Amino acid sequence: MKKLLQTFVVTMFTLPAFAQDFSCNYDWGTLNCTVTNNDTKECMISSSANISGNVTIPEYVNYQKDESDEGVPYRITTIGDRAFYNCESLISMILPESVTTIGDRVFSYCSGLTSVTIPESVTSLGVYAFHRCSSLTSISLPAGITSLGEYSFSQCSSLTSITLPASLTVIGKAAFRRCESLTSMSLPVGVTNIADGAFSYCSSLTSITLPTGVTSIGSEIFDGCSILTSISLPAGITSIGSFAFRNCSGLTSMSLPGNITTIADGAFLGCSGLTSITLPAGVTSISPSAFSGCSGLTSMTLPAGVTSIGSAAFSGCSGLTSMTLPAGVTSIGSFTFSNCSGLTSMTLPAGVTSIGDYAFMGCSGLTSMTLPDGVASIGDCAFMSCSGLTSITLPAGITTIGRRAFTDCVNLTSIIYLADQLTNGVSSIFSNETYEKATLYLSEAGVSASEDIEPWKNFKNINVYDSSSINEVITSFNEDAPYEVYNLNGVKVADTTVDLPAGFYIIRQGNTVKKIAVK
Repeated sequence: MKKLLQTFVVTMFTLPAFAQDFSCNYDWGTLNCTVTNNDTKECMISSSANISGNVTIPEYVNYQKDESDEGVPYRITTIGDRAFYNCESLISMILPESVTTIGDRVFSYCSGLTSVTIPESVTSLGVYAFHRCSSLTSISLPAGITSLGEYSFSQCSSLTSITLPASLTVIGKAAFRRCESLTSMSLPVGVTNIADGAFSYCSSLTSITLPTGVTSIGSEIFDGCSILTSISLPAGITSIGSFAFRNCSGLTSMSLPGNITTIADGAFLGCSGLTSITLPAGVTSISPSAFSGCSGLTSMTLPAGVTSIGSAAFSGCSGLTSMTLPAGVTSIGSFTFSNCSGLTSMTLPAGVTSIGDYAFMGCSGLTSMTLPDGVASIGDCAFMSCSGLTSITLPAGITTIGRRAFTDCVNLTSIIYLADQLTNGVSSIFSNETYEKATLYLSEAGVSASEDIEPWKNFKNINVYDSSSINEVITSFNEDAPYEVYNLNGVKVADTTVDLPAGFYIIRQGNTVKKIAVK
């Protein structure tokens, strides 16, 4: 027992001399300090109590061991983590020139704080430093700061201006998120890294110029900047992150630098004011929801190298009237063109083999659709509620047609199915109204087979399609002379038979009209 006591006493006397706390009282509150260097007599403000009003922090505080001690002045060099956290009655603060570091969450939730004077000696500003200082209107940062920590000014809803130093190179994650009073932002030329969500939900931000050294647009960086009308992207930008411009409904046009190869999920989702955008040649895939809800977009040309279009990529683009898909596209994903109510025509590349669930659901302006010969599957509800659709040509190789694929296509009157061996499905593929009123055109073998196969046996009107006047495309007419190609409803679809999907067409050449089959 004696040995243990001796060890304890030794340990007590070998504690670091600077690990000492003391407090100083002022008219405006109490500072709790911790000695950081006894040799140089330096300390930090570790916490505070009852801080209110207009505060000037002294450069030196007096460290007294007891009431009888006259004390020793210690220089304040650091404002520690959470030092003034949630001081709601604090109105303003002037920090002394001795301070070099401001820690994490120092002024977080100081909802009454209107101004802070930060000395030029400060070189470091911690994360969440001014988070939710909702009364802060302006601030100037010292020249030595090179980076802003994550959420450093997030939800400073009254902040209208901020002066950023020329030394700044990094803007941290969500640094200005929900700064709803910021109308514009001038970024120093040295900034090269802007992290995810940096300016998200800055709902008053109308313009911003990004420095030339920025090479990527992070995820959600301008998410919810609803009145942002213009932005100039540096030539060196190579990627746009997920939801980068989501719900930027004030954007009307966007010029994308030629070096961009990646546009991530939801990058322009909900940009309802966007009327035009040109994609760089290096883009090879359209990510899911990339342009979903861009209702003002009337046309778009996809680069020739695009091979993949993600789910819901153009969902809700109600102003889109037509689109030509590159030859390399092999599948149409789920919801890709759903609710594109202005879409009147669509030419699918010959290589397309599948059409996903809800792919064209609600495309009420679509009047006809001929599917490429290689299409093997049509997903659930793929063409549901295409109320303008009057005819559909199904290729022979289809093996799967999903539930409700063509339900609520109330004007569908003609279904041409080129297969001799019919795909066995479910009765819900078409609406009851379609079974009653539409005509199903099958081959002779198909007509015989349809008597026992769902859903084809439910059609009241089944005819053998007329092939007596159909010629081979290559020999049916003079392809060197001008001609026009129409679908069976009399709608012009092309001026050439090159790359036409499989199906039946009418060719008009001068006064000659012929029916052809593209196989």
